[in-house]
Amino acid sequence: MVPDPNSLYGPLDPAPDAGYEDAPPRMGFFTDTSVCIGCKACEVACKEWNGVPGSGLDLLGMSYDNTGALTANSWRHVAFIEQPRPTGHGAAAFAGTPTGATVSAASAALAAGTTGPTGTDPGLPPGSPSAAARMVNGTPTDGAPASGGPGSRVDVLGDPVAAREPSAHPTVTRDSPTRTNGGAGPQFLGMPGGQPPGRGTGVEQRSDFRWLMMSDVCKHCTHAACLDVCPTGSLFRTEFGTVVVQEDICNGCGYCISACPYGVIDQRKDDGRAWKCTLCYDRLGAGMTPACAQACPTESIQYGPLEELRERAAARVQTLQERGVPEARLYGHDPNDGVGGDGAFFLLLDEPEVYGLPPDPVVTTRDLPAMWKRAGLAALAMTAATVAAFVVGGSS
Repeated sequence: MVPDPNSLYGPLDPAPDAGYEDAPPRMGFFTDTSVCIGCKACEVACKEWNGVPGSGLDLLGMSYDNTGALTANSWRHVAFIEQPRPTGHGAAAFAGTPTGATVSAASAALAAGTTGPTGTDPGLPPGSPSAAARMVNGTPTDGAPASGGPGSRVDVLGDPVAAREPSAHPTVTRDSPTRTNGGAGPQFLGMPGGQPPGRGTGVEQRSDFRWLMMSDVCKHCTHAACLDVCPTGSLFRTEFGTVVVQEDICNGCGYCISACPYGVIDQRKDDGRAWKCTLCYDRLGAGMTPACAQACPTESIQYGPLEELRERAAARVQTLQERGVPEARLYGHDPNDGVGGDGAFFLLLDEPEVYGLPPDPVVTTRDLPAMWKRAGLAALAMTAATVAAFVVGGSS
């Protein structure tokens, strides 16, 4: 079979290019980081199914992420990224939500214990949440004026309150240790810190942080440099378009490790062989879902035909952007990128570098034809120079 002229770069269906006839649809992963909760169920399922040795039980001292990176003993790695920043950096955290006083009688009744005595125990007429609601603004809930006159204030029982100028802040005296508000009646103060941070000061002035979590894995590149440089054939392309290591053939040369543009593949220290995610090749052959995707409780890891996943991912990005998340983007989905598109791609909520991913990965074997061409020309030039030197020397 004549190899495709784009075998080393550009869009390509890798299974037919590898020689498979009537290959099934290319299968892959779509990882939606916007719903990842960092539970690490995928890591555990991967280790359990594939018999991967335990690792990552050390505290790194810089994150709750205890595995740190993809290694020969961690084929799935859930990254924890704590990102301090002003909330106003992206979409406003509380855009479109109420910022005024409580209007629900039930909500006011629930927090009624925060007020001073009102002549009843525990402070409200039993079974009368509407009275509690009047604590919000001191007026009856139906908007009617109190019996003390138009616009007069009322207490929690609906009785008129003596007219006097309210003080700016609640006061406590020796004779009356109960908090008062200048005789204006009980005031609904809410629970401590009744408003979420930012509602009182404005979201632009508020500092906050967010967790970015991503379950990283081998990308199963369309153009896999690790496969291209393997001298023993230990790495091979499956009929599903994935890339698998045959550990019994690996000689531990390490060429694949330096060739991977993502730094995914790694050597196991006790035997020197290379190991990485196989996308559960044995499960795929039996029509089963890979262990990590099967275990994911939020469906952050989705498995299926790659083209279908790309359509689903594009729709998800559009939905997030319409909901006020303009930074949502896809990574590794484009067949025209430097690796011909990944078989495992991601929806990210920030720049790839934030997640430890290269911004513009390029398959390291892409330039091999040009390199061999230059090396051949250099060899010819040196041969010609050597022959010329002998000819000139012999004639003199």
